[in-house]
Amino acid sequence: MKYRRLSKEQFEELHLEFINFLATQSITAEEWKKIKAEQPKVAEEEMDIFSDLVWEGVLGKVKYLENIAPQHLYLFQIKASTIALIGLKINSPSVDLTTREGFSWLREHLMDDSVELFDAEKEIEGEKNKNIFELIEKGALITKGELFKYFNQLIG
Repeated sequence: MKYRRLSKEQFEELHLEFINFLATQSITAEEWKKIKAEQPKVAEEEMDIFSDLVWEGVLGKVKYLENIAPQHLYLFQIKASTIALIGLKINSPSVDLTTREGFSWLREHLMDDSVELFDAEKEIEGEKNKNIFELIEKGALITKGELFKYFNQLIG
């Protein structure tokens, strides 16, 4: 398995797509029930293959990611062969960027010494989608890039 198996909730959400996936392999609903009951390992392999296909489709479309924690903000832009990063670190333990109040504080204190803003860009090593997946596994969320674009204008 290249990524990770979809969760039960994700499979439920994508049940029609999974049915179509099984159909492309000429597996009917009855056969699927039989496979799950008699060959659970084969059923798991089918679920893993489907999961990888879904992940490949999703990861191939990702342009921006955000990882927001109480004291930092990492904004990523995925380019053809590089990943751009805009980072922001808060040196004030009382501020929590995961709250509305924390973001309000940031807007008011963006140019203070307690806020460190930096940017970097690195070449993508290995498979692009694997790199994106690792960032997601570390807590990044797929976004439309509004925060990245905002901060990019500030530092650009």
